[in-house]
Amino acid sequence: MCLFCKIVNKEIPANIIAEDENFLAFHDINPKAPVHILVIPKIHVDSFDEVNGETMAGITKFMQDIAKETKLNESGYRVITNIGENGGQEVKHLHFHLLGGAKLKWEHFTDADPKDFL
Repeated sequence: MCLFCKIVNKEIPANIIAEDENFLAFHDINPKAPVHILVIPKIHVDSFDEVNGETMAGITKFMQDIAKETKLNESGYRVITNIGENGGQEVKHLHFHLLGGAKLKWEHFTDADPKDFL
C-alpha cells in the first residue's frame, strides 16, 4: 500500500484540511510555499496518465473549493502534478500541489537552457 493510501486509511497521520467521500487535502510536510496543500483522490490512481475524466472533474471542483476556503483564489496560486520519474513524481499516487500565499517564482526554469536537455 502506498504512502497516500495509508493516509487515506488513517494509518499515517496528516494535517488534513478538507475531506469528502472521494478526495482528501492535507498540508505537505515539506512545503515549498507559505501554503502548500496536497490534494489526492481516495482511490489509488498511479498518476495523471492513469486518471479518468470523472475523477478529474471531481478533484478539479474539490481543489477550487479549497482555494476559495483558504483564500488562495484571492491573490493567485499554482496547481502542479508531477508524472513519472523525470517529471519529479515521488509518490506513485495521483496528487496535486496547491501552492500559494506569496508571489511564486519559477526558479528551476529561470536559467534553464533547453539545449541542456537534448
